[in-house]
Amino acid sequence: MPNQTAAMLVIGDEILSGRTRDSNMHHLALALTEHGLALTEARVVADDHAAIVAAINELRAKYDHVFTSGGIGPTHDDITADAVAAAFGVAITHRADAMALLQAHYDRQGLPFNEARQRMARIPDTATLIDNPVSVAPGFTVRNVHVMAGVPRIFEAMLAGVLSGITHGVPLLSRTLRLERGEGDIATTFAAFAAEHPDLQMGSYPFNSNGSFGTNLVIRGTDAARLDAALAALEARLAS
Repeated sequence: MPNQTAAMLVIGDEILSGRTRDSNMHHLALALTEHGLALTEARVVADDHAAIVAAINELRAKYDHVFTSGGIGPTHDDITADAVAAAFGVAITHRADAMALLQAHYDRQGLPFNEARQRMARIPDTATLIDNPVSVAPGFTVRNVHVMAGVPRIFEAMLAGVLSGITHGVPLLSRTLRLERGEGDIATTFAAFAAEHPDLQMGSYPFNSNGSFGTNLVIRGTDAARLDAALAALEARLAS
């Protein structure tokens, strides 16, 4: 059975404006690779209700899982929960389970559980909560869409919980051949080699390190022995 597929939707004007550097996609890609899920697409959209709804509906139809980050906080521009509810055509309310979690948290902190903070308990009907061991305010899952916070530390903690409930696939492994040669010198040979190994993924990545130019050739697949054999064959081909 092939590995399940996934997409990521990063939500927030602050990402598109350059004010905030996104690290969640990088973390997700590494985590999914280890978990045996294939991250196939990633998008960034603004804090725009219609854009979020459209992206959610397109991605959830194409992939087994959609992971979102951003837009579930207490401010007026945190509109992800409403957009997800609209995408699935379900109501959104202040859920009793989320309200209880947050009420207890703010009581412990000696802080008022005010209207703004109560916004974080607005969860679409039919959703299941995603635990937030960092700051309590939950994320949620509706069918194959997992909605998580944008703050990296919280996103990472939520993701660990989500992945614990998703069936592992076969992890994608990689091997790298570093060459002190430019891509133009090896492109034809490498293309032919890749065509001979259609079951493996191959990529070429140039580098410039301390004034030295070269190329990293990367081979990816799920069978370690197959990768080792392909790497040895590629090295021999390029040496001839």
